[in-house]
Amino acid sequence: MTEIVSPHIARPRILVLGVQPAVPPFRIVEIDGQVVGEARTVVDVLETAAAYGITVHDLDDPEVVRWVGGDKFTWTTR
Repeated sequence: MTEIVSPHIARPRILVLGVQPAVPPFRIVEIDGQVVGEARTVVDVLETAAAYGITVHDLDDPEVVRWVGGDKFTWTTR
């Protein structure tokens, strides 16, 4: 099955998935469609992005980073 990508929907390079119930909780980070690590804070997301050559100026810009299952302030399970 092929995926149709609309030219009007941006696919950000960074995808931060929902909080995983662990001790401590974490979120999985993908860059360019590949799982690259875990983040426990926003700083972890920024450091991971920088390690892959991505400078993030605005964590709220949906063209740069997509937050799944919460926003940049969501780091615990509900």
